Amino acid sequence: MNSVILAQTDTTVGFLSQDASRLAKIKARPPHKPFIQSFSSLQTYKEMGGRVPQQFKNRLRRSKSTTFVINNRAVRIVSQGPHHKLLQKFGWLYSTSANAANHPYERGFAEEQAEIIVEDSRKLFEGKSSHIFKLHHYKLKQLR
Repeated sequence: MNSVILAQTDTTVGFLSQDASRLAKIKARPPHKPFIQSFSSLQTYKEMGGRVPQQFKNRLRRSKSTTFVINNRAVRIVSQGPHHKLLQKFGWLYSTSANAANHPYERGFAEEQAEIIVEDSRKLFEGKSSHIFKLHHYKLKQLR
């Protein structure tokens, strides 16, 4: 799925796509800087070659609005809600906030950049960003 979707994620309004280069171009971001990968389930993440230290599997599965950095890969498992239903259609999507770099969210800019706009009953709003934790083999470090 190469299209860019504008939708309300589990935390804030965001751009979603399976093509990271399209998102990098919109955000005017270096192509080597990674995006969060949102998965519809831990199983989907594992099928894509993802690995999680055994002691953190339940935390990853049950955490809400939380991103985990595992082996330099930013991962979010979204297991419920409207955003989960959207992810189920694709399995996984790259995700980034729907704003120009270093600018607040502007609906006009976001709609210009997106090819598909998904607006549910929650509408589109700029919410609180996710917590970010870095997982090591035996420890957890909070980054944000």
